[in-house]
Order: sequence, then C-alpha cells, then structure tokens
Amino acid sequence: MACPQTTRPSLLRQIFDICGAALVSFALLAPTGLAASPVTQTLPDAQPRGSATFRFLGVPVYDARLYTPKGAAFSWDEDFGLQLTYRKTLRQKALVESTLDEMARQGSPAPTQTQLKQCFQAVGKGDIYVAISRGPNRVGFWRNGQKTCTLSYPGAKRAFMSIFLGADARSASFARQLKGR
Repeated sequence: MACPQTTRPSLLRQIFDICGAALVSFALLAPTGLAASPVTQTLPDAQPRGSATFRFLGVPVYDARLYTPKGAAFSWDEDFGLQLTYRKTLRQKALVESTLDEMARQGSPAPTQTQLKQCFQAVGKGDIYVAISRGPNRVGFWRNGQKTCTLSYPGAKRAFMSIFLGADARSASFARQLKGR
C-alpha cells in the first residue's frame, strides 16, 4: 500500500507568509500618528517648528508640537497647527474649566462652556488633540484624528492659542521651546 505523499511548502514560501502576516499586523497596530494627520490635511505645507513638554508641579501632562508653514518662524499672521499628546488622564470638565480659566487670566475673549464641551472630550495617556487656525477668527479641533468642533468668533485664534504661545502664557520657557527658539 502506498502512503499518500504530502508536500511541504518551500522555505521561501514560509518566509513570505510570515513576512506578509507581520506587515499586515504592523499596518493594523501602527499608531495613528503615521497616517495623514489633520495638520497635513488642513495645512498642506505645515512642518514641525518646535516642541515642548508641559509639566504641572514637575509632572509631565502633555507633549506639544507646533506646526508652521514650511517650519518657518512663528507668526500670528499665518495659520498654524498645535498638537498635544497627553501623558495623563484628564476629565472633560478639567479641560474645559482650565481652558476658560487661562483665557480669563489672559483677558482673552472666550467661548462659552457649552461650546468648549463640544470641542473637548476626556483624554487618556496617548490621546492626541490638534488645534488648527484658519484665519484670525477660527480654530478647528480634532481628537485622535476625528474633528470635534470649530470655534468661530472674532479673535478666536489668538484668544485660544495664547494659552500656549502668547506673551502671557503660563510657562514662558514652554512657549519659547514650542516656537523653536
């Protein structure tokens, strides 16, 4: 009686199958930062300008990165993007209230608490918020690549972005680093 003959895949075929599975796994598990970001989609010529880590009582809260046209020096006259990658879990209420407090401290016109609740959701470690200016009166917000809102009122860009980049920012060294100085 003859034994049925079994064929083994070649070593090359096994390697191909393993590599293919690894590539598919990498594509599925890759962080969303590798995909097109709201910054590059909204401001196609934007390049990183500077970065800084914001700390509260020595504890890192978020890493920030400023994107300007072609990585040029920061200017309030140009549109730009700001990306915050959170290192801590923060509730929506804390984000909304701290934003309103900082805007009030700087004497900036502020949106309502209801408007900010549409923009900001709770964040956890690794969550990314992006704010992109569109002219002097609009700022769009994205959380983990998904649009959450657009604030639109006179002076919205400077009012909101001054929290991070203004002359009266809570941390002058943070603002300088973010501006790439």
